[in-house]
Amino acid sequence: MPDSRIFLDTNILIYAYDVSAKNKHEVARDILLDLWDSGRGVLSTQVLQEFYVMATQKIALPLDAKSAREIVDDLLRWDVVVNDGDIIRKAIDLHERHKLSFWDAMIVEAAHRGGARILLSEDLSHGRTLSGVKIQNPFLASVSR
Repeated sequence: MPDSRIFLDTNILIYAYDVSAKNKHEVARDILLDLWDSGRGVLSTQVLQEFYVMATQKIALPLDAKSAREIVDDLLRWDVVVNDGDIIRKAIDLHERHKLSFWDAMIVEAAHRGGARILLSEDLSHGRTLSGVKIQNPFLASVSR
C-alpha cells in the first residue's frame, strides 16, 4: 500500500539522529527522509516528548537542546496526534486485553487515531496487528519499505 500513512515510534526517530547507531541510523534516516518526501508520516505528542528527552539525555552523543527543539519544531509540521482522554481509555483497554505496556498501547492507539495502517517500531511485536494497525520492525532484513 504505497499511499498508506505510517506512524513512527520514538525509537525510529531516535535512531534517525543517533549517528552512533550505525546501520540502524542509516535505515531510520532513510525512513524519515522518505516520509518527509511522501508526506505520509504520523507522530503523536507522546513520541515528540519522548524524542526530545531521549535525544538530549539518553543517546551516546546527545543533541543539544536547541538542535532537538528545532527537530521537534520541524516534526510538528507532520500530522501529530494529540493524546486525549479517548486515546487514554482505549490504550487502557488495549493494555488490559493484550498485555501491552500502557505506553506501547498509547502508541498503537495514537497510530490508529492518526489513520496509520503501519506502525514502525523496534519495540513491538513485528507482524502483529492491533487496532487495525500493522506493526513492522524496519530493522529486520525481511521488511521492505
